[in-house]
Amino acid sequence: MVNYKVTLHTDDRVAAGTLNHVYIKLVGTQGESERKWLMGLKGAKAFKKGAVSSFTVSAPTSLGQLVLVEVDKKAFVGFLEDSWFLSMVEVKSPYGDTFTFPVHRWISDSNVHRFREAAALRVLDDKHHLGRYSREQELKVREEAYRWHVYTEGLPHCIKAEDLTSLPCEVQFSFTKSTEFAFTAASGLLELKLKGLDNCKKGWTNIHDIDQVFCCKQTDIADYVQKHWKEDSFFGIQYLNGVNPILIRRCTELPKNFPVTDSMLFPSGQMSLDAEIQKGNIFLCDYKHLDGVKTNTINGKTQYLMAPLVLLQKTADEKLMPIAIQLKQTPAEDNPIFLPTDSEYDWLLAKIFVRSADFSEHQLNTHLLRAHLLAEVYAVSLLRNVPMVHPLYKLLIPHTRYTLQINFLARNLLISENGSFTQFSASGGEGMLTILRRSLSAVTYSSLCITDDIAERGMQDVPNYFYRDDGLRLWYIIYRFVKGVIEYYYKNDQEVQQDTEIQKWISDIFEHGFLSQASTGIPQSFTTVLELVKFVTMVIATGSAQHAAVNSGQYDYGSWMPNTPISLKRPPPTKKGEANEATMLETLPDINVTVQGMATLWLLSQQSSDFVPLGVYPEEHFTEETPRKFIKIFQAQLEELSNNIIARNKKLEVPYTYLNPREVENSVAI
Repeated sequence: MVNYKVTLHTDDRVAAGTLNHVYIKLVGTQGESERKWLMGLKGAKAFKKGAVSSFTVSAPTSLGQLVLVEVDKKAFVGFLEDSWFLSMVEVKSPYGDTFTFPVHRWISDSNVHRFREAAALRVLDDKHHLGRYSREQELKVREEAYRWHVYTEGLPHCIKAEDLTSLPCEVQFSFTKSTEFAFTAASGLLELKLKGLDNCKKGWTNIHDIDQVFCCKQTDIADYVQKHWKEDSFFGIQYLNGVNPILIRRCTELPKNFPVTDSMLFPSGQMSLDAEIQKGNIFLCDYKHLDGVKTNTINGKTQYLMAPLVLLQKTADEKLMPIAIQLKQTPAEDNPIFLPTDSEYDWLLAKIFVRSADFSEHQLNTHLLRAHLLAEVYAVSLLRNVPMVHPLYKLLIPHTRYTLQINFLARNLLISENGSFTQFSASGGEGMLTILRRSLSAVTYSSLCITDDIAERGMQDVPNYFYRDDGLRLWYIIYRFVKGVIEYYYKNDQEVQQDTEIQKWISDIFEHGFLSQASTGIPQSFTTVLELVKFVTMVIATGSAQHAAVNSGQYDYGSWMPNTPISLKRPPPTKKGEANEATMLETLPDINVTVQGMATLWLLSQQSSDFVPLGVYPEEHFTEETPRKFIKIFQAQLEELSNNIIARNKKLEVPYTYLNPREVENSVAI
């Protein structure tokens, strides 16, 4: 008999162990073992949380190179099936060879689960029918588990799931994450409920009364926002380092529907707009995707959402100052262009309408669409089309953690008919879908890659743009890591072209994520190694860095409601000189809208205790030495960047922390 030492690693997460009987079969190029019940001296403790247990599996002759293990479990008679998180199976042959089978997934049923050897060569599958059969069987199972669903026409497709329990176990929250998420959601609003504010449909009568809500939960940056929200310089810097840093672009030509004149901006003739544009000192923010959308009705009151045009100027002291605001897209007598020289409340109200528009633009386009919905498309396509031993799967699977469940929750708790965004934001309901569809039609591949996006928006040399500085460094660190791993497995372009699994991965993304729109520039196939490297870099950067940049600061910048109103209940001024403090207070959202928005932003900004930072890989998917070396280099470069960001932030009045790698999660998990 030929004896093989089989070691099974049960994960150490909460409830990872099993009390069921566990069985295994070894499959090699020269035969297979009998299915064996793994029974040992440890008894029921053999597969408890964190256990590493070894057994002997025998075969009458050598099995050759091991390519597959088959694992299943059965409950004791009269007992229920439980869930078991198996991390890895290691097999040592009597000839000195060690074979590793990564699993890293929940096994919750009594079916046979097949796992392939981590370092198995792709050529092996072509030569041995057994290997090809196992790969095809795995993908067949995955295609059934990860089915596409059209949530609503005109939006990226998502995973089909009737409820949370129908999501595959391997993509569900851990016990820790589930418990903390539920607690945070409840506790955020509980404090406000105790104050009797969550159902108060009255308006604010005094700006200082908002402190009753705001003082519940403060951060250092939120405190700074409260003190400086009225200042023009702070209004400008939020376009660079706030939660929506991808809208602003250098203005090379004034839009025809924004008839700003020199006499408005420079009444003493000290400058000209054309000259400032030529110098590169003028910047534009255009909220055209919001134009004409149907707005919400909240507390029985019609809500208002503008589609502003905002002109900003870089000053000699390197500040970015707003110099003109038009609140609607079409010029008209009742659509004045507001200026810093207008009365205090004319100008302040204009900025409030812009900040409210920015809330909807940010939440729906920048955050929900570009980070969450597209990250889900990348993940579902990966899980459907790429087997576990494929290098692309190993590279990307850590960057899909929790994404499918958090998006399922978002669809059911935030943007559903009774969701908080639908109920309490100006763009909730029909308007939300209009904005999302318009935004998707405007997405381009280059806009998803920060290197291209910064150049296209003309933002390469704008001072104090820390999102750009940190984001570009992160992109290049991720790119070098991805390039090293991909080039280790793909030696030439032909190997990429012939890999049917990565071709199906990108094909599904093009079809289900970007709805087969060639105008997006999204690849429909990969023809070179470098094309694959860039796209994988974008996928990792989107789920980690970009999501962190547009998510983590939501409470910081939005908890002081006047800085980011989620809705407004009066129309904007149609003429100048009539606004006052009472007008402003009547325009701001009602008390219950304010507190519901604040509680939601609190929830979306909280870090779980099982947070996994970018570049940390608790589950070892790669077994070869070269990819492991690249991971170590990746981690070292991320740590160096983190230290540099911390050192820089010590010198800043408002630190920019959102792209510090220590604070960036590996995936869209909140």
